[in-house]
Amino acid sequence: MNSQIDFSGRPFHFIGIGGIGMSALAYVLTKRQLPVSGSDLRPNQITRKLESLGAHIFSRQEASNLEFFRPQESADGIVLNSPEKLPVDKSNLPQVICSTAINTNNLEYKAAIELGCPILHRSDVLAALIADYYSIAVAGTHGKTTTSSMIGYMLWQAGLDPTILVGGEVNAWEGNARLGESKYLVAEADESDGSLVKHAPAIGIITNIELDHPDHYETLDEVVETFQKFAEGCQILVGSIDCDTVRDRLNPNISYSLHPDTGADYTVTNIDYRADGTTALVWEKGKALGVLNLQLLSRHNLSNALAAVAVGRALGLEFGEIAKGIATFEGARRRFEFRGEAAGITFIDDYAHHPSEIRATLAAARLQARPGQRVVAIFQPHRYSRTLTFLEEFSESFTHADLVVLTDIYSAGEPDLGLINGEQLAAEIGKQHQQVIYQPTLSSVCEFLLSNLRSGDLALFLGAGNLNQAIPEVIATLREPAKATS
Repeated sequence: MNSQIDFSGRPFHFIGIGGIGMSALAYVLTKRQLPVSGSDLRPNQITRKLESLGAHIFSRQEASNLEFFRPQESADGIVLNSPEKLPVDKSNLPQVICSTAINTNNLEYKAAIELGCPILHRSDVLAALIADYYSIAVAGTHGKTTTSSMIGYMLWQAGLDPTILVGGEVNAWEGNARLGESKYLVAEADESDGSLVKHAPAIGIITNIELDHPDHYETLDEVVETFQKFAEGCQILVGSIDCDTVRDRLNPNISYSLHPDTGADYTVTNIDYRADGTTALVWEKGKALGVLNLQLLSRHNLSNALAAVAVGRALGLEFGEIAKGIATFEGARRRFEFRGEAAGITFIDDYAHHPSEIRATLAAARLQARPGQRVVAIFQPHRYSRTLTFLEEFSESFTHADLVVLTDIYSAGEPDLGLINGEQLAAEIGKQHQQVIYQPTLSSVCEFLLSNLRSGDLALFLGAGNLNQAIPEVIATLREPAKATS
């Protein structure tokens, strides 16, 4: 176990508890009956859920939040939490957890330092949990959330009752985490800030490796080095050798591939990509295991499923158990998530924000689209650094869309250095695509869609920012005329 982390009853306080990664950790700790508190500037359904479980949630990130942990003796001698500045017992101060998004000028962060609280990164808590269980950690530039969710769901359905922490919400366990009673833990392991190297799971999975976070890494070699250090800490490494970088720069103990001629340990034949899912015959070291059916679309999700098969077999599961679990897995939210229909238009929400992810998601959309149905890609670029670094790749990522609608860049806290904007990206995509429209704001995106979407369209909202907030408004407005005439 990470010696920095105390799971014996000492409080945890999360600055930015509503984030998708932070809240998953807070959920598991709260369910383990540990004292948990946290702050977030934007209360949401996740923070409300944590509060209902007993976590104390502050709606502001202020220095005064840390006064909650100072003791006060009441008139009858009972010690209470209070802002009264009485002597502090350092051993009872909370373990303050931050993500990379919290900077050193944050007032709550400064107060925690002044009070003498141990300050830890969220990856430290995850590393300690990974060490506390027989853990399966899923890493990779793309596919982490779907693969980790699928593995967690598969183990759950097989009766192994795992603890699960993922970077997206899953309807099956109504959130981004669940606490199991067994020794197994399935976690999504993020490489974006380099903290991946802290994790030493029993089984590690690497789905693929690309440069995706130019705010942290300057070159692909730096990314590879992070994954190599992660691989060294894994007892068993499972890797996709369809990714040239994984194949050439790492040495997985167990390999998988969609192509039988690669010689991978797990591969597939008789593949049928359909509008309602995917079917394939799975092979294990040259022996046919059986047919795999999954509800998810396209080749990238078949690859994710093959990773899950490899993990299940490494844990001793029969293929029938594995296939049964995968067949009923519906995916994580914001991963080709159906959001509704209105005026004959289908609305899909997807987290894709890297050029490779956009290509894969639009390929899945084209597969699902009926003859003559338009695929309308509505995209919000995420981070100035990513948009600038992959400008050429973005320009070539929308070939499967009939119409591309772009809005301005979601900064995700990055400063605007004036080097790139959404309109410039739209111009670059326009060099490769005939139908590209730029709308600078979410409200102008909504107005354009309401005037230009037509019955039969498949409207696909792409991005890791707040673009998907426009979906309910567009759907509601489109449904208003129907209400008026009914």
